[in-house]
Amino acid sequence: MTLVYLIIVAAVLILVVERCIKGEDLMTQATAAMVAIPLVLRLLRVK
Repeated sequence: MTLVYLIIVAAVLILVVERCIKGEDLMTQATAAMVAIPLVLRLLRVK
């Protein structure tokens, strides 16, 4: 079950980083970066 969770988190993280890179609006990029930080920590299993 943990492996499935990590795969889902990785997939969402990829989408968020893609949105952060391709976002034209600075607010969109900042929001995507703030969303990506907890996802990276969860992927690394840091609580």
